[in-house]
Amino acid sequence: MTASEHDAPERNTARSEVSRWERDGGPEASTSGSSTLQIRSRAGSTDLDDTHHPDGPIPVWLRESSKSFHWKWVPYPLRQFARTVVWWTEGPDPPQMQKITPFFPAVQETPVRLIARYFPRPMHKAALLAFFIFCWLLTFSLVLHHSASAGNIKGYGKPQPIWCGASYWASGNKCGLNGNRCRPFDNANLAFRCPANCKAVHVLSPHAVGTQEINYQPFVIGGPAENEPTQGISDYIYRADSFVCQAAIHAGVVSNQKGGCGVVKLAGTHSNFTSTRQNGIESIAFDTFFPKSFSFVSGLSSDCIRDLRWPLLAVTVIFTTILSLCTASTAVFFTTVFTLLFFHVGLVSDPPSTDSDYASRSSLIIGRFLPAAFVAAVFYRYTVKPQQRDLHAYFERTILWLGGAWVGSLNNYTFDFIPIQRLTPSDLAAQPGARLALVIVVVLLLSIAIGQIYHLRLEGRLPKYLGIYAIFITFLIACVIVPSLNLRIHHYFLALLLLPGTRLQTRPSLLYQGILVGLFINGTARWGFDSILQTTAALRGDGQLHSLLPNVTAVASTASNITFSWTLPPFAKGFDGISVLVNDVERHRWYQGEGVPQHTFYRTDHEKEYFRFAYMRGSSTADFTKAGVWEGTGQWRKMEKGPSR
Repeated sequence: MTASEHDAPERNTARSEVSRWERDGGPEASTSGSSTLQIRSRAGSTDLDDTHHPDGPIPVWLRESSKSFHWKWVPYPLRQFARTVVWWTEGPDPPQMQKITPFFPAVQETPVRLIARYFPRPMHKAALLAFFIFCWLLTFSLVLHHSASAGNIKGYGKPQPIWCGASYWASGNKCGLNGNRCRPFDNANLAFRCPANCKAVHVLSPHAVGTQEINYQPFVIGGPAENEPTQGISDYIYRADSFVCQAAIHAGVVSNQKGGCGVVKLAGTHSNFTSTRQNGIESIAFDTFFPKSFSFVSGLSSDCIRDLRWPLLAVTVIFTTILSLCTASTAVFFTTVFTLLFFHVGLVSDPPSTDSDYASRSSLIIGRFLPAAFVAAVFYRYTVKPQQRDLHAYFERTILWLGGAWVGSLNNYTFDFIPIQRLTPSDLAAQPGARLALVIVVVLLLSIAIGQIYHLRLEGRLPKYLGIYAIFITFLIACVIVPSLNLRIHHYFLALLLLPGTRLQTRPSLLYQGILVGLFINGTARWGFDSILQTTAALRGDGQLHSLLPNVTAVASTASNITFSWTLPPFAKGFDGISVLVNDVERHRWYQGEGVPQHTFYRTDHEKEYFRFAYMRGSSTADFTKAGVWEGTGQWRKMEKGPSR
């Protein structure tokens, strides 16, 4: 044997000792029979102090690894603490891989064994799966077609589908001077059909109704005639800008749970819209006149088919449950469940509000499905597949993962009670209870994260996942500091951020992952891949602009006429005119060059009137002032400070 061959085992031993020394933060304690001096660091010792030894103090160069000297400028206690943290994050050695042991395994595996017995070949299983999907598609399509095509109201024909926020009047000056763009005002009927769950639709930015500011609630103005006994639904009068479907729920024409059909009749000018609470909706009062109103026709004879989302939900739940119990392949399970849930959400349970007919809606959902499926394939590869590898607890997978996916997919029902509409500072400040709800949600997420961190450490994966989430946090910080854009966390983006932490095969992880996949499905099917970086205008929608407001003065006021004057618009900022709303209807426009900046309004009935003023650029308006009140006695009550829309 050569000298080099004789020394090789010793070099390997020394290399392994150095490697273990550097990993543990210092050498191990010496053992009898070993010629190598080894001292265990604090992270690996319980009986010796770092600086004391029976034979004298241990030098620092022996107490610390060679790597520590690169950080000698850091105080030693801090270095020691950092080494302890690193040692803790690495977890036990060997790692404790998490594995679900099924309850009653013979029972849970029975459906899969029956499939394997009667359909032993892959070709047989593929044919069975194709037949299974065909049965779902046929049942789903027939029910959907019946819901879309059936229905007739005698004397009015087939009802027209409308979405929950449809109305006869646009806010601000969008209906034009004297509301001419929103004619006719009366003598017109419409047979309509409303979907289910319209009560959940709220206005998400402040809307002025007289001196009131309406936000985060249904938008229904009016109800039964004041101080008069009602004989039926035809006696319920609503202002034209009320949401028709919500007004129909309020009047009892349709059901919030099942939707329904009705006929709306335009009723022209009406005064004194009352506030009442009926069928879970509290309407808004308006104590003066409006030029356009509507009521509902009573005594109809129809074979209207109500919203069939609940029968369709039962169909899809049954099919996905059978598939989950009888499928051993994770790829088949995930692909099929994802597809069925996506089309169910997009076409039935939470469809986009912009498309009422099923042909347009189907086209939109198919366009959104393709990119969503690509993203799903990625997180399947890195989260779903590792979690469900060699998982034989099929009943538990069905209850936890599939049940969680349905909870997330139906979040317009399951999470509707949480008073958070959008995660923006303005929304959180304006919506009652939003901040408290956010705190509760954050605490809940932190408690879940602690549990996931514990199990990731047991598997030895914690350092890797800390690195992944450090990258995520860095990306979010970079998005926050991008100028002129605002970070908005959508359903799908929140799911993508949290899904990597659910790859563990534990029962809580099955539930968490199912909910997150459901949130991703609902977010992309309902809204698409909306940008996470949005401009202020996109976030604001039809909300307040926080723009300049006109300086208006009532120079003369009597019971029959009132004269206003205002300062000239700031032309340097692009404003060239003034818009005046009276009772939320545009009644006057003044532009530069049209004479003295003032106008006189007249009336004969001495009813109260609300005035709001806004600067204009062409025909578009900035923010309006809050409403000033011209009382019936002729007294002028000045508007409060602040904008309105």
